[in-house]
Formats: sequence, structure tokens, C-alpha cells
Amino acid sequence: MPFDSHGADITIVPVRTRAELTRFIKLPIRLNAGDPNWITPLMMERAEALSPKTNPFFEHAEVQLWLAVRGGRDVGRISAQIDALAPQTPGLKTGNFGLIAAEDDAVIFSLLFRAAEDWLRARGCVRALGPFNLSVNEEVGLLVDGFDTPPMVMMGHDPAYTGGRVEEQGYAKAKDVYAYLCDPTADLPAVVVRRVRRGLPDGVTLRELDMSRYDEEVVSLTEILNDAWSGNWGFVPTTEAETRQLAKALKPVIEKKMTLFAEIDGEPAGFIVLLPNVNEAIADLKGKLLPFGWAKLLWRLKVSGVKSARVPLMGVKRKFADTMRGQLLPFHLMNAGRNASLALGYTQFEFSWVLEENMPMRRISEAMGATIYKTYRIYEKTL
Repeated sequence: MPFDSHGADITIVPVRTRAELTRFIKLPIRLNAGDPNWITPLMMERAEALSPKTNPFFEHAEVQLWLAVRGGRDVGRISAQIDALAPQTPGLKTGNFGLIAAEDDAVIFSLLFRAAEDWLRARGCVRALGPFNLSVNEEVGLLVDGFDTPPMVMMGHDPAYTGGRVEEQGYAKAKDVYAYLCDPTADLPAVVVRRVRRGLPDGVTLRELDMSRYDEEVVSLTEILNDAWSGNWGFVPTTEAETRQLAKALKPVIEKKMTLFAEIDGEPAGFIVLLPNVNEAIADLKGKLLPFGWAKLLWRLKVSGVKSARVPLMGVKRKFADTMRGQLLPFHLMNAGRNASLALGYTQFEFSWVLEENMPMRRISEAMGATIYKTYRIYEKTL
């Protein structure tokens, strides 16, 4: 698919080989080289996330990646994917795009989106939604506000021009999702104090993650998650294979004191996970764990410590959500997580991502004193 731009051909190349995948992964490093808030992801982790051999997302999704090449130089990339588990509206089959990154050139963006949209149309899609990198359960949205700070673990960071270039291709806002920042050292707001000062309601217990039963605990967590989030916009359940992969990925970094389960009358009812902000620990590793990166990473996470954390996962089973005890659980879980993070020396944490229309979660976050500091946008287009 050649196209003449500024006197040089642009070719859109489907990613087929391991070498092309490596180029695909590395491209954003060059594009963001001058941004002090860019964090280079770990190459090993990105390769596993984009390989059908190691990411169980590919078991229920079809994915294609492309590179834009001009004069022998990679200048852009994009993905298109169709998740068989994603909710579909009859007559409005929707596919996704993601992993968009390119030089600030309208022609490059146009050709990349043309490739992705043609691929989706050929598979019967009449609507494109994204960016999802690759799943709604992973990184979602394009950063449109909050460029002045680095992203936390498993969150994206994009050049400021990207949103405008996407909109030039005919895309409009579908949803915004927010990242809230909280200072755990600040005094609790009065509204939270009123809810937690009397202690846990009768029949409610909180406990830490039991590392001796780690795999079982992650299964329990995802069962609650799939139930609690099932009514959310765009919900896609986490599969058993994805649960196993999640357990493997989190085990080296998870902090048991900041992973809490709530039980009501002995039944698992809710949970919260605060992850140490791995991005803080890998900022100077330049994407490489070898030869000494693993030692540095584990030292920083387990010994010297990081000072920020992210809450990527929290939920309460729907059967309890409208009960008095269930409505108090998020406050008790957040407060317990806050206290645990304080004891471990954390000075800030992020609640993310929170859908703009998820008012219960927004109210709880704001009641904890958190404020929106980043906005990510999900775009849509009729094909």
C-alpha cells in the first residue's frame, strides 16, 4: 500500500515476523524520546502481550498489527482486533483499533487507519472503537489531558498531537475514562470518617491476600470481578486462561498487605488491589531487564520501595451492592488499602480507570479526597 508523501513512499506493512513485532514494539520509544514523562515499557512484557503464544486474549480474538514505513524507517503503527467475547449490538458489529503511535503527519495516520478500517470492514464490522491495547481489560483510551506527569503501571501515555490526528480521520468521542490521584497522607474527609469510624458492620470481615493459596485467591478475585463489572459499559469477562496469566504476571510485584478481600457472612463479597507502581521502578531501565534489570526491579519494589501505587481492580458482588453492608464495603476496602499503603511508605496512589458515567465509583473516589488528573478518550467511527 504505497503512498507518496513529501516525496517519499509510505508503505503499510502487516506485521508477520518476530523481527517486525520487535520493530512494532520499539517504535514508540523513538517517537517519545524527547518527552520527560514517557516510561519505556519492558520489552519482554510487551512481546508477551502481543504474542498469540503467551497472551490468552488471542484465544477469543482476531488481531492484526501494521507498521508504516517511509524511506526504510518505521514512522507509525496500529492494530485492529475483533474480540469474540465483546458485547455486540445487532446490526452494529464493532471492531477495535489500538496501539496507535505515529509521527505527527496526517498522511501517516490516514494510511494506518485506512488499513485497520479496511481489515475490520472485510470482517463485517460497521463500527470502529478504540484505542484498546488490546482488550478493554487492558490499557484503554488515548491520553487527552494530563500530559505533565508519567503514567502509572498499565496505563498509557501519548504525544499530545495524537488525539487531533485521530479526530481528523473522522473519529469522535465515545467515552472518557479518568485517572484519579489520591494523597494517602492527607486527613480523611469527614464523609469517609463517618462511614468507617464505627468499624466493620456485623458479619463483615476484611483479610489480606493469602500467598500460600495464591492461585485460588486470584480465581476468587476474578470471579468477584466478573460479577461486579458485568453491568459496566463494554464489559468483557476474564477467562480462565486469562486468570492464570494474570496470576503469573502479578505474582512478582503484588503486595499482599495491599490486596484485600471482604467477606460477608463468610462469603467472598469484594476486593481491592493496590499495585506498586512498577513504572516508577523501571523508568531508567530503558525497557531491558537483562543483564541486571531484574535485580534492580526487585530491589526497588521489595527493598528500597516505590512511593506510588495504582488501584486497577476493585469490585463488590452485585448481590451485595445494593445492601447497606455492601454499600459500605468500598469505603472500608479503600480505607484499609490506604492504611496499608501508608504503613509501607506510599505517598500517592491512583484510582483508574474510572468510566465517566460510573458515578458511584466517582463519588467514592472523590469522597476519599482523590481528584481527576488524567483523562483518556475512547473514540468511535461508523465505517
